[in-house]
Formats: sequence, structure tokens, C-alpha cells
Amino acid sequence: MAEIKTERLDGYRRLVDIARDLASTLDLNILLSRIVHAATEISGSEAASILLYDDTSQQLYFQVSTNMDESIQSGILVPLEGSIAGWIVMNRKSVRVSNVHDDERFFSKVEKTTGFSTKSLLGIPLVTKNKIVGVLEALNKQEGKFTESDESMLLVLGAQAAVAIENARLFQQSDLIAEFVHELRTPLASLSTATYLLLRPEMSQEQREQIINNIHNETMRLNALASSFLDLARLESGRVQFRKTTFSIADLMYECKDVMASKAQEDRIQIRVESPEELPLLEADRDKMKQVLLNLVSNAIKYNRPNGSVILSAEIINGDMALHVQDTGMGIPEESLSHLFEKFFRVRENESRAAGTGLGLSICKQIVRGHDGRIEVKSKVGVGTVFSVFLPRGESLKSNPDENARRKKKKKE
Repeated sequence: MAEIKTERLDGYRRLVDIARDLASTLDLNILLSRIVHAATEISGSEAASILLYDDTSQQLYFQVSTNMDESIQSGILVPLEGSIAGWIVMNRKSVRVSNVHDDERFFSKVEKTTGFSTKSLLGIPLVTKNKIVGVLEALNKQEGKFTESDESMLLVLGAQAAVAIENARLFQQSDLIAEFVHELRTPLASLSTATYLLLRPEMSQEQREQIINNIHNETMRLNALASSFLDLARLESGRVQFRKTTFSIADLMYECKDVMASKAQEDRIQIRVESPEELPLLEADRDKMKQVLLNLVSNAIKYNRPNGSVILSAEIINGDMALHVQDTGMGIPEESLSHLFEKFFRVRENESRAAGTGLGLSICKQIVRGHDGRIEVKSKVGVGTVFSVFLPRGESLKSNPDENARRKKKKKE
């Protein structure tokens, strides 16, 4: 009995240290990693996972785990009906299960997807200010079964974790909101001036039409800014989940070329796609990668020169899938290159050439990082710019002989 009390006391002392550790960071990814490793330690389990709950879409999904590669488990959707984690979210109660395969609530798809065999499970709800944040699960007790003491300890950790997660999210959002409000001031000032001028009786009809046109353009820019801001805020807070499928990157590049064809024709820009015949398939979120490519191609057209060109290409470099978007534009000054992916940053020399929000490249970077990849840029003033996206090549990347004929046919077209 004395040993049990001493052990429990040591556990609570460890929780105090963990609480201090959690409070020392506002980086959400670092925080989540610390929480699952702490959960494994204090529960004596083989592994631990955090599933986050998005109350807007009412979806529950894996965010981090000690036993699975992030690219495999991150974003796996778990149904609210027909899963133990879903039951925990809906009932806001803890669950201890000695053998999950005997529990009708067990969602087996995760086990099949990850290849990790789950036997016993201890799950607790992450709740703060009466709001469900997600679920913390400890998997496979190393000795014996999960006990009431394990549950009590994990509940204390969960209460601390839920507060820390919300604080990290609020910090990220408040920082982004401050930048957003700052960026709103210029277009709002322009709109205020324009509406004031419209009220002046001495304005000619031609002047009024010009002012109305300016108001329309600023309104469209504000709408794009708001949409991009919300997109980036969801990416930075971890609320955007990647739905990975296996697809042909060559087909996607041709698709992006078709989407941007009319815009390129307007600006007298030629778009070409170049990729090797035996290019393997890519495992990624197709829609998100399309968003990245369209953004890069749009910029390549926007900041190009008349009768210029844009080349989309792909290759395998050191085991990674490399996607390149190359243009023959005016290029980017060297002093601006290190700031390109910062929120709201725009190259001063190019601001007058085309409208933009300054968020597109930040969004691209977040999407690529979410795929455990990286994005790089090389540019020379007066020559052009190349953006390169590098994505890790997993086991799911395999050659696709059937697509060679499709690609050859597309090239002829």
C-alpha cells in the first residue's frame, strides 16, 4: 500500500513538471508532441494519440501520435458514430477497454491504415470552458490493465492539455488577426475616400465611373484577402486535414495548365508541361496540391513579361518528388527572396504590376509543410524565377505504366 501511495505521489509530481513544460510553448505542433509523449509515460502505455475535434464541421481526426509516422496518421477521419473516440466526444466521458476488438465501438479502419495493432485503450475527453477540443488516447498498457489510477492521472494531464491547446490556437489566431487588421487599413481608407468623393457634387460622370470601378476592385481584393486569411488561419491552427490519395502528378499539371489557359492567353503567355515518362504516382492531398500549383502558375503568369513562358515540370530528386514552376518574368531582387513566404509580404518592385493579398505563398508553404515537404525559390532579376516543391516519396509512390500513353496523347494535344 505504501508503495502504491509513493508511486502515485511521484506521478503527481511528474504531472506538475509536465504542466510547467506544456505552459512553456505556444507552438501547437511541439505542444501536441509533448502531450502524447507525456501520456505514454504517465500511463505506462506503448503509445498515445491525440484526435482533435472540429466543432464547425463536426469532424474528429487524428492529429499526432507517438507510434505512427505523421504523414500516415495525420488527418485520418474517425466517425463520431461507430468509434470509441467518437463516443468519448459525444458523451464527454472516459473509457477503459481491456480488448478493443471485443468492443462494438472499435473503429478498425485506423488499425488497417496504420498497421499498428491496438489491444487495450484508455481514452479521455479534452475539455476546456465546456468546449470539447478532442480526445487523448493511451494505447496498449505495457503491464497488466489500465487502472482507475491511470485514468485519474490521464484526466489531470488532459485538463492541462486542453487549456494549453486552446491557448496555442488563440495565440496563433490573435497574432494573425493583428496582421490582418493592419492589412485592412489601406483598402478601407481607399474605400472611405472613394465614397466621400462620390458625394461631392462637382464630380463628373466620368470621374464617378472611375471611382466606382476603384471601389469594385478594392471590394474584390478585400474578399480575396478575407478568404485567404481564413484559409491560412485554419492551416496554422491545424484545423485543415489532408485527404491523401494516390494520383498522377503529370495529369494534375496538365489540369492546372488547362485551368490557367485563358488567363495565360490574355497575357500572351505560353504554358508547357514537362515530365519524364516513368514518373511514379504521388501520394498527397490532390486538391491541396492543385491549390499550390495553381497559385504558383498564377503568379508566374501575373509577373511574367509579354510573350513569356511558364514551364511546369516534375522529377525525382534524392527520393523526393520535385515539382517546378519556372517563368521568364522580371525576377525577384535577392533581398526579397528570404521574405517571400512571410504573411502579407509583397515585392515592392512588383506591387504596381498586379493586385494580390500577400498570403498565397504563405498558404502554399503551410500546405507543403503539412505534407512533410519543403518549398524553395531561385530567381534572377531580368531572367525569371523557379519555385520548387519537394515532397517525400513514400512506399505508396510507384510507377504507373498505364499513364504513359495518356501523357503522350496529352502532349500531342
